Amino acid sequence: MRTQPSSPIAARSLLAAASLLTCMAAQAAATITIQSRDLPGVGFNDTTPARPVGGNAGTTIGQQRMNVYRHVADIWERNLDSNVNITVSAGWEALECTADSAVLGSAGAWNIWYDFPGGKPGTWYPQALANKLAGVNLSEGQPDDGSGFANVDIKTQFNINLGKADCLTGSEFYLGLDGKEGSKVDFAATLLHELGHGLGFALGTTYTPLGYRLNAAGTHYVATGGLPSFWEEFMYDNTIGKRWLDMTSAERARSAVNSLQLAWTGPNAVSGARLLGQLPIVKAASPAGAVPTTAYSASSFGPAVPVNGKLGVLTTIAIQAGELGHGCSPFNAANAAAAKGKVPIISRGGCNFALKVKNAQDAGAVAVLLSNNVSGGFAPGGEDPSVVIPSVGISQEDGRVLLAAIEAAKPYGTRAQAGAVTASLATDPNRKAGADRQGRPLLYTPSVLAQGSSVSHWDTSASPNLLMEPAISRDLTLEVSPPRDLTLPLLKDVGW
Repeated sequence: MRTQPSSPIAARSLLAAASLLTCMAAQAAATITIQSRDLPGVGFNDTTPARPVGGNAGTTIGQQRMNVYRHVADIWERNLDSNVNITVSAGWEALECTADSAVLGSAGAWNIWYDFPGGKPGTWYPQALANKLAGVNLSEGQPDDGSGFANVDIKTQFNINLGKADCLTGSEFYLGLDGKEGSKVDFAATLLHELGHGLGFALGTTYTPLGYRLNAAGTHYVATGGLPSFWEEFMYDNTIGKRWLDMTSAERARSAVNSLQLAWTGPNAVSGARLLGQLPIVKAASPAGAVPTTAYSASSFGPAVPVNGKLGVLTTIAIQAGELGHGCSPFNAANAAAAKGKVPIISRGGCNFALKVKNAQDAGAVAVLLSNNVSGGFAPGGEDPSVVIPSVGISQEDGRVLLAAIEAAKPYGTRAQAGAVTASLATDPNRKAGADRQGRPLLYTPSVLAQGSSVSHWDTSASPNLLMEPAISRDLTLEVSPPRDLTLPLLKDVGW
């Protein structure tokens, strides 16, 4: 059976954050056909002159966009094995934007199927994967339903306004192929990520806020009686000890916001997770007693964060009157005195991360801990060559723990100086960054649901950064397999 849901499950958005190696065993290649749906003069048909950049020889904006698309499609062709052509509809459209954030693009399976030859009975699959398993194009000859996409495997759209005023201003797509995007957004990495979703790196047909599954008619999410997604047999919640396949709707909904507890059990991805490094942590020593260790992700700007060694004395700064966000304005006298020679904890929000760290640096801080303003960890992005002190991102939950520890330590000092919490950097030899205690890679499940991102990405605690995390990191390459990435191993687990 074929269905075309009209709900958001067909489009997995990649949000901009303030912000692989050898292919797997030799195999037959897939074929990807790109169908542009842009109007004359728009998107791929934009005739605005452009100079060749980063290995992209196109001489117009439209040509360069298509060259990147073809380059990325070729990467997927070399890594996948299917005797059925994969058809992608591609277009450039106006997507959601603000001055400091934007939807870069989205991609998803347009057609979904169950009970076809080669698939698990009673299980929803995206069309490209279903076609590969069945060995035939399941939508062949299907009459158009008025959408123009009746026989399309994957539908993609990218933000045509990116970089313009009020749309992540100044951070347009970089159209080179060499990963040297600087302050721009790497279109090649973004597209590689989004096509990964369309090929099957997405939960798809299970509605995460309620844990409901799509019914067999493909018309509604239902509390009971729906069909499971092809992902659910590999999703294991360590807290309740169940696969999503075996959970109730309510259990799945709770699992989707069970931070750092939802693991992927597919054997290819578990084996590939050996590429993950030891979990980097902040260790805090307090005269008031033990403080839990804190996982962190290094910022993309500033000097490299040392793996081990003393970081400094933790401190707090106050929000200043009139500033856009915590740490967004040059520090006043009180904050400068608090930060000098120490490590302030600064909350995310209001301005870019590099500005917060630069303001702390100008006040004499020796490092900065950037605490998330929503649940979960993150890797602070940005660029400022004048930043020369290290900074890292920590979760909102861990930020609160450290702030509480700072307050608890104060009574243990002297009349001249309050008790203090001293932080150092280390790694946990018993943990992989982005994996559970059994070494299984973790899915992204912040305690506040991020619709369109939760569950259908690797967790942001992974190190090195992975292609299928919810935000594109600047240290990514265009490789999808170990020892650089875990995208292809997961796709192999589900049937590719």
